Amino acid sequence: MTCDRLVCANCAGPVSEGRCPVCRASRERLQQQEGVFGALNPAALLVLLVALVAVAVLARSFAG
Repeated sequence: MTCDRLVCANCAGPVSEGRCPVCRASRERLQQQEGVFGALNPAALLVLLVALVAVAVLARSFAG
């Protein structure tokens, strides 16, 4: 999850801007929770998935 579209309940501003301490704490917590794929956007994940499927298809065609 990204904080791009989250709205702070404390100041009603976007969490990504970090206007108040609550926003900044939430943004920091979300950044710490990001895993290996957390920084990738959905388009990059889709490209990665297509590349993995292509590698699997090529590997299967060479194996058999």
